[in-house]
Amino acid sequence: MTSATASLFRSECDRAGVPITITLAERSFGLIATCYRGQVACRRLETFRPKRRVGRPGLPCLLMLAMVLHAVPAAAHDASAYGGLFRSRSMGGAWLNADIGLFPSAALAVAVDPRDSNHLLMGTDAGLFVSGNGGRSWTQPAPVLVAAAVFAVAFSPDGAGALCAAPGGVFRATGGVWRAADAPEGATPARTILFGAAPGRVYLLGRDRLYASDDGGARFTRVSGATDDDAGFEALAIARQPAETLFAIRHGRLVVSTDGGRRWQPRPLPVAGAPVDAVSPDPAIPGRLWAASADRLFWSEDGGGSWQAVGNPLPEPHTITRGIAADAGATTLVVTTHRGTYRSTDAGAHWILEEGSLPIHLEAGPLARDPAAPATLYAVYSLIPYPEVWRNAVEGSNLLARADPMSLIGGAAFLLLLLLAGIALVAWLLRWRRAIPEAAR
Repeated sequence: MTSATASLFRSECDRAGVPITITLAERSFGLIATCYRGQVACRRLETFRPKRRVGRPGLPCLLMLAMVLHAVPAAAHDASAYGGLFRSRSMGGAWLNADIGLFPSAALAVAVDPRDSNHLLMGTDAGLFVSGNGGRSWTQPAPVLVAAAVFAVAFSPDGAGALCAAPGGVFRATGGVWRAADAPEGATPARTILFGAAPGRVYLLGRDRLYASDDGGARFTRVSGATDDDAGFEALAIARQPAETLFAIRHGRLVVSTDGGRRWQPRPLPVAGAPVDAVSPDPAIPGRLWAASADRLFWSEDGGGSWQAVGNPLPEPHTITRGIAADAGATTLVVTTHRGTYRSTDAGAHWILEEGSLPIHLEAGPLARDPAAPATLYAVYSLIPYPEVWRNAVEGSNLLARADPMSLIGGAAFLLLLLLAGIALVAWLLRWRRAIPEAAR
């Protein structure tokens, strides 16, 4: 530190007079530099007068003082800094973070135990996570077995078992132990896993084909249709009451099956040429069906036989809807989209993009509801566009593959620089500590 710098600190000290919270000492000049709420102040150490100068301050000292001079108040939590899982207990009226301790790049799917609302499964781009306390803490139940992106998770209706799917296979949990299930290659990565109305019946939508199991997910086989062309599936939903009915989006059109997916019948929406984005049976009212297409919602009271437009279109054109939830009166509506989460409290007449504690400018994924509390919703968000995460999963790669070699080299060089600076700082502090007793004598 030069005498000019010391003079500058003295003048700042005379003007500032702010409380001292963080203190860095340059004892060779008998001064203490302090930082409080982004301001810098200095004061002279009246109780310490070195008899001689102890060494010349080097780079570590300058780094410390630079940190003081440029200190700013800490920013509040920014939900847009990463993806994650969010929960609302009021049909989207208020949202809170439900992935405490995790910072996922992409939260992809969530499931709620029908017997225990605090028991959650979450699929992310980094694998499968489980929480037993409503999202306050998370663990990976099988980090080696279930690796990479998990797009599909599901609990059995009795909550005794669970299923998930990753690029490496389909996995089944019984008694808290995860094991690999027997599934064809095309079943993974899977888009959706649904438990049917019959005991042991499970449906799995793979890359673009439908698979089924009759033993609780231990073994899956492909569902053969009435024609040779059984591909092209993009989304799958199920209504178990009054009778099991499958709803699917296939080649952009809505189709329905009442025989376990062997035969499909079209259920066209009243929008010419526009693809269907999402379909969702209403869990509260049997026979009611929701669908999204052409920036707006539609509902049907007869399982898709006839449709009626709901309210007004979403505010932004070309919005892709991924999840739909509605209260029993069809007044409060919540939809997740690639632009975020929209909510309406007047049956779709007006839509508001939910912000606050939710991420902004990030993609939202499918909605999930608590079977024991229909007003409780879960929404997943991703930093990476979902189509890109899906493509990486299909190709068997991970998100690190997106980084080019020069970026990786630059990041490694930056980390090495930080390590060297830390070593230099520690060495300087040790020398300074040893020199203080000598200076005091």
